Amino acid sequence: MNVDPQTASGAGETSAHVDRPMVGDGPVAMEWGSDALAEVLRSLEVPFVALNPGASYRGLHDSIVNYLGNERPTMLVCLHEEHAVAIAHGYAKVTGEPIAVALHSNVGLMHATMAIYNAFCDRTPVLLIGAQGPLDAEQRRPWIDWIHTVADPAALIRSYIKWDDEPGSVQAAMRSLAHASQVARTYPCAPTFVSLDATLQEDRLAGPVRPPDVARIRAPQPASPSPEQISEAMAMLTASHRTVVLMGRVDVGTQAWDARVELVRALGAQVITDLKLRSSFPTNDPHHLSVPGAQPTESSLAILRAATLVLSLDWVDLAGTLKIAFRDAGDVPLIHCTMDHVLHNGWGKNGFEVPEVDLLIEAHPDKLVGGLLSAGIKAQAPAEHWPVEARTSTPMEDSEAVTVRGLASTLRRVVAGEKVSLIRLPLAWDGADLDLTGPLDYLGQDGGAGIGSGPGMAVGAALALIGTGRLPVAVFGDGDFLMGSSALWTAARHRIPLLVLVANNRSYYNDEMHQERMARQRKRPVANRWIGQHIRDPEPDLAAMARSLGLIGHGPLTSPADLEGVLAESVSAVKEGAAVVVDVHVEVADYQVTPVIPGRGEGTGQTSGRGV
Repeated sequence: MNVDPQTASGAGETSAHVDRPMVGDGPVAMEWGSDALAEVLRSLEVPFVALNPGASYRGLHDSIVNYLGNERPTMLVCLHEEHAVAIAHGYAKVTGEPIAVALHSNVGLMHATMAIYNAFCDRTPVLLIGAQGPLDAEQRRPWIDWIHTVADPAALIRSYIKWDDEPGSVQAAMRSLAHASQVARTYPCAPTFVSLDATLQEDRLAGPVRPPDVARIRAPQPASPSPEQISEAMAMLTASHRTVVLMGRVDVGTQAWDARVELVRALGAQVITDLKLRSSFPTNDPHHLSVPGAQPTESSLAILRAATLVLSLDWVDLAGTLKIAFRDAGDVPLIHCTMDHVLHNGWGKNGFEVPEVDLLIEAHPDKLVGGLLSAGIKAQAPAEHWPVEARTSTPMEDSEAVTVRGLASTLRRVVAGEKVSLIRLPLAWDGADLDLTGPLDYLGQDGGAGIGSGPGMAVGAALALIGTGRLPVAVFGDGDFLMGSSALWTAARHRIPLLVLVANNRSYYNDEMHQERMARQRKRPVANRWIGQHIRDPEPDLAAMARSLGLIGHGPLTSPADLEGVLAESVSAVKEGAAVVVDVHVEVADYQVTPVIPGRGEGTGQTSGRGV
């Protein structure tokens, strides 16, 4: 027998650390129900299964280890189910492909719900594999199997997944896994869920099973516009002399990126991008004059108001954006290319208000781009001047404290010449500080705008970036880091290189701004806004937390003079294969606010949810 339990990838390798099980002299026979299910996962080309161990899927766990050899898929050990789903979410943001997540019975599924909601709102494929105690009550162990068994477990999450099943036999379960993979990968993508009875996994196979032909259960190609829709869109675009393209949920591939650039230049259009989503168009291009933001920025609104036509490529919350820019959405002709409505339901409002558009094209937005280019789109000469000038960097004032702008500037100097993937940025990050030239330069936010997703998603994205030559960098607020910090143990455990910077203002500062607004509206003391918001007295030692999880930890850094050297040292360590956390105490700065809708009153004035 071979024993190789600690094989690690090491610096410069192209894979994560894998625990190698003891193996015999020959292949392991398929004997158990879970062996057949594990075989299907391999045939579906699922590279990893992220998990927090649980007895309800102990049969599948054994099969992945002892039948498959912990290879294709390989286990990623996590300390919380929410982190396991977040890791899968981050991985899919880089690759566009799902990995599996094993969730232990009802309790593990309940732990995972926030991360599942994030992935759903972000339209990200994840293959969720649930399990529970035996459905046959006669086979349940006293107490524990009863509290970990429920009727219809998917009811907990059905409103924010795309498809689910609870098969009653091994043969049916094999097909369910293939079906779940197909549905998760079909545009618009979203998580799917299959619940596996413990008995189904643990019973010996009564005879041969017939695995599904997964090559014949593949996701279909995304829908393309009809020739009539292409013709109508071409006529509208050709007639417009000030076209604005809203780059929304588009493909991560470089060919699709290049096609979007070609179309925009052919149209002489201006582009607006969204920091909630991955980079979709070069920010240094003269056709991208506006400052990108998670909410429409002043420059974006000025360009939008000057438009004679808006082309929306699966833009998130089109109606809301138009209400901010115009009193009425009908003030400008609209082409909207999306299929997102197929995921909308009555429970969640993440489909937003239905926009009023002149041409709705039910297709993948990049298929529309390709169709227009193939049809030889020719636009009229663009307007000579747009209402904003090209973006230039705003000089920063000298400060004895580190500001978020200063952190951004220092990071850019340190990583100059490197291929960097910015996995996550905090609310205070100025879009003007971004220079995005490719689809993996920036990966966007988490979709559901909760908190605590950042560390797990960073680990998953960094895993997917291994071997690409890219430097994975994630910048979190302190609240996001503290809520999800134990997810970073998985990076240390599986030797996943990653640089984490914590823009630490020791407060849920966005909510301080909400409380200030309430105080001003009600004529109460603004000075009390910090109560119930500060993460101080005591201040958590973030670098010590990182070291306790097996990462390199630096900080807290409080002086700009110390920052550049520590960042340079940290980048070098990540390039050698380490995972590093740098705690940077930042001066509190204004956060991007949600613009007020004209004629709709004062509004909240701030981004919703818990900000850091």
